[in-house]
Amino acid sequence: MKKIFKFILNTIPRPILIRLSIVVRPILAFLLKGSRFTDPIDGKSFRMFLPYGYGNQRNNVLSPSTLSLERHRLLWLYLQNETDFFQSESVSDAPITNNKHIKLRDTESSSVLKVLHFAPEQEFYKRFKKQTNIDYTTTDLLSPLADVKADICNLPFEDNTYDIIFCNHVLEHIPDDTKAMQELYRVLKPGGMGIFQIPQDLSRATTFSDDSIVDQKERAKIFGQYDHVRVYGRDYFDKLRSIGFKVIEEDYTNKIAPKLVEKYCLAKGEIIPICFK
Repeated sequence: MKKIFKFILNTIPRPILIRLSIVVRPILAFLLKGSRFTDPIDGKSFRMFLPYGYGNQRNNVLSPSTLSLERHRLLWLYLQNETDFFQSESVSDAPITNNKHIKLRDTESSSVLKVLHFAPEQEFYKRFKKQTNIDYTTTDLLSPLADVKADICNLPFEDNTYDIIFCNHVLEHIPDDTKAMQELYRVLKPGGMGIFQIPQDLSRATTFSDDSIVDQKERAKIFGQYDHVRVYGRDYFDKLRSIGFKVIEEDYTNKIAPKLVEKYCLAKGEIIPICFK
């Protein structure tokens, strides 16, 4: 199965994969029903999760029902338990904490938040679209789920427009990530929150890139994916700070019971970059 998934990921273009997955997902969810692992996004349980990875395949990481990966489930839990992002919305049970440490609204009333989501993930797209407490816009150059086709280095949005920006596992694809970060900062409202997850090697002090590596197999081996242009190190957070963001390096798995980290198939020690303007 791992070889099949690796072949599919490395040969079928991402926009086509998104369309195909809509058909395949219900079949996989039915075949893999069980109780060992649970996807906190939809609350469904399975005997196993699917393998995933363009280079080295990881076992039990891709949810059969939502197609979420470790980072998606971790972000969902963080938004659900630590913010008021889902205020007035019905979401799955929150087994970790009911304390909302980050208030995204000015008052306790159900004010609408303007949200910009880059390269929207399937597991979030339909759920966020249905939320009545947010004004939700998606953007990307290629994704069929994008409302606005746009270059992250030259966004067609006015300054200080959005309360929340999600830009997850995008910056590692962008040659000029400094310009992209500057654009994210520009369109975020003062006091607004951005979450900019990236694949990160925390054993590296500094980010690594090498434009001379052009072979796709070699790029997948070194960068983790054939279309990545760098491997971010621990200096990623300071680069965001140099743009002007105030950054919280949130090691959220340390706030979750170990049995739930295992049950939700999370990546222990993964850092969520929580950025404020």
